[in-house]
Amino acid sequence: MPVVLKRLRVRISADSAIACLFPLSQLNWRVKMLRERILELGHVLPGDILNVNAFLNHQLDTKLLVQIGKTFARHFRDGDVTKVVTIETSGIAAAVTTGIELQVPVVFARKARPSTIGSDHYSAPAYSYTKQVQSDVIIARQFLGPKDRLLVVDDFLARGEALSALTSIINQASATLAGVGIVIEKAFQGGGEKIRAAGHEVFALARIKSLSPPNHIEFLD
Repeated sequence: MPVVLKRLRVRISADSAIACLFPLSQLNWRVKMLRERILELGHVLPGDILNVNAFLNHQLDTKLLVQIGKTFARHFRDGDVTKVVTIETSGIAAAVTTGIELQVPVVFARKARPSTIGSDHYSAPAYSYTKQVQSDVIIARQFLGPKDRLLVVDDFLARGEALSALTSIINQASATLAGVGIVIEKAFQGGGEKIRAAGHEVFALARIKSLSPPNHIEFLD
């Protein structure tokens, strides 16, 4: 019993300390934590590219990712989500922490068909403006079906190409899109509004209004 009480005190103390650093206002402290990481460690590159390799796309800030998962799970907890869906590779970490919180499986679309996935799969084209290439993303049919309510989670939303591909696959499977959780939305590139106009909920933790080198980052909200 003393050991359990000690652990509880430590956990509460840690959460309280973080909350003091990021006081509650219109945005919860987890969102403010993400914004702080973006401003501190993000780098703006030519072509409206935001490099967040230091905590999201190459090196992973595991403490931050846990809080991202908690935030998405709380927002969509009443959506009867059966699975979380994302695209390899950078969206997987946030999808996994969200799936853990919701206690549901995570399915990630592949950008190339491995030998372990046969011809029985869903596919849709997706263009990457960062890599300047188009590829078909695929998900094996056995992992999606009409009874599924799917939460899409991804690291970035810009023009919406990847999200449109996942939406197409979800439609092919006759599944339901329960919502979309985005870590960073580049709102000025229009992808989010396109998905919202189609009647889908898009919940973005950090919405960016503008970017300009070397390090000008302006948030929308």
